[in-house]
Amino acid sequence: MCGIAGFVNFKRDVSSQKNILINMNNTLSKRGPDEDGFYIKEHVALSHKRLIVIDPDGGKQPMVNTYQDNEYAMVYNGQIYNTKELRSTLEGNGFEFDSYSDTEVLLKSYIHYGKDVVNHLNGIFAFAIWNSKKQELFLARDHFGVKPLFYTIHDGTFIFASEIKALFEYPGIEKILDKQGISELLGIGPAHTPGNTVFKNVFEIKPAHFAVYNESGLHLDRYWKLQSKPHTDSFGTTCEKVSYLLDDSIKRQLVSDMPLCVMLSGGLDSSIITAYASNYCNNNGLPPLDTFSVDYVDNDKNFVKSEFQPNSDNYYIDLMVNKFKTNHHKVVIDTPELAESLEAAMIARDCPGMADVDSSFLLFCKNIKKEFTVCLSGECSDEIFAGYPWFFREDSLNSGTFPWSIAIQERQNLLNSDISKHINLKEYIDYRYNESLSEIDILDSDDDDTTEKKKISHLTVNWFMQTLLDRADRASMYNGLEIRVPFCDYRLVEYMWNIPWNIKALAGREKGLLRYVVRDLLPDEIVDRKKSPYPKTHNPTYLAKVKEMLTKIMNEPNAPINNLLNRNYILDILNTDGKSFTRPWFGQLMTGPQLMAYLVQVNMWLEKYQPKIEL
Repeated sequence: MCGIAGFVNFKRDVSSQKNILINMNNTLSKRGPDEDGFYIKEHVALSHKRLIVIDPDGGKQPMVNTYQDNEYAMVYNGQIYNTKELRSTLEGNGFEFDSYSDTEVLLKSYIHYGKDVVNHLNGIFAFAIWNSKKQELFLARDHFGVKPLFYTIHDGTFIFASEIKALFEYPGIEKILDKQGISELLGIGPAHTPGNTVFKNVFEIKPAHFAVYNESGLHLDRYWKLQSKPHTDSFGTTCEKVSYLLDDSIKRQLVSDMPLCVMLSGGLDSSIITAYASNYCNNNGLPPLDTFSVDYVDNDKNFVKSEFQPNSDNYYIDLMVNKFKTNHHKVVIDTPELAESLEAAMIARDCPGMADVDSSFLLFCKNIKKEFTVCLSGECSDEIFAGYPWFFREDSLNSGTFPWSIAIQERQNLLNSDISKHINLKEYIDYRYNESLSEIDILDSDDDDTTEKKKISHLTVNWFMQTLLDRADRASMYNGLEIRVPFCDYRLVEYMWNIPWNIKALAGREKGLLRYVVRDLLPDEIVDRKKSPYPKTHNPTYLAKVKEMLTKIMNEPNAPINNLLNRNYILDILNTDGKSFTRPWFGQLMTGPQLMAYLVQVNMWLEKYQPKIEL
């Protein structure tokens, strides 16, 4: 896992601009603390920050290869999980290898397949390859955008990087927050429209897309999408295939030359990963699996049961640790560091995020990194197997908008009057919502239930899941930790997409099919446990702390948040401890303290990035 950056200009010599490339690369140092490298020619400059995971000596980048009198240079961030099969195919076609790294396999796969290489990859990746003979740059991003890849075009120069902050190191790139950016930030955020960012003229290569940049400009293309097909497998065969795909995906992602562990919350998803990984370790004579959980100081005393968070994790974690004999580590976070890390979490993401959910995860990753370099997570199962409440709640299904973000009027009210008169958030949200729904394939054979759930599955996979993957990548890579997400294997997602709703939600339960498939693998209490989201702090000192932080901001007349948001509305939020904002800002748990923490992040972002507001 790494950070990549670079630029291309066909009308001038960029070989003297290494200082710019170094500055861009340095902003990505947390993503790759182990090594850096550069490739500079007349029209192209590539840089790389490396986090060593596979083949320390053979995976150095930029990787350069000469084949049939053509030079290829690649920078790459990610992990290819079908490296073994690709290498065997390439060797059968006359290719020889100097290392066992997936980097070399990826580069030579591009040399062999050309732009069709993306249709042969199973993994998480964002990469750029310079083709000297064609004088073009090829870029690609994995199926679900696990790995980030941003770009902009300025004065005839195409500039790309793993994170937005690196783009701003290129001279002349402005930080502008225009009407669309404000609509993204306050209407869609902390999610974002695929392909867009909050900054004007700064974009991302969409998930499952590739790009070619040459003298004729930028050419974008999609290489994969979920396609609706009749599901003809019997129930027994369906269960067997799901079980196989889970097993195969997890095993492929357990390959690492560096220490590897698993995040364990005691929920169904992380427990499945833990069970498979633990059995793998036992069957292959490896040491016991290491697992990690996160909690907060005094959460056991202050936990408040709710519809969305029905129980705490500790009892279920202990069940798993005792059954699978894992070497377990508990990370316990206190209020001061949780609040103090709000800024680091925002910087990691280049934008306000999910408040303390982000800062907590960042601290969680920081603690894991003290001992490990690679970590498996149960992220993405809820999106694939229908685990969220909105798959079942009529008010969410009939909301006519993104079900995790239904407080549209409250969002509009939060804009200050000068901004609000220029921007209609509902209009923008409706446009993005309907635009996304238009992409779905519905079969004539799909019943009403399956059709309805396909729509919400599409939105969840392409919007909500992307937000969580963004969080996971930035928080982990900010600490030089690689997170792998076995549930995000595109083969598993493809198969699950076409399973009828009555099977997917077996017995009318969230993740009903998944529970059935793993019923003999896990303790009954885990299999039957109601979904509980990533844990938040219930310590009243956190509410007091973020309230103090936001109050201090509002006591500063020149605080930049006043140029964007409604001061009186924020004061009302403060006076009511957030209870005047009656619905979650985002997801299920962003209320009260989390909303205030989000507003603190917005002000931090405006101070740090100082975007020019352009209406």
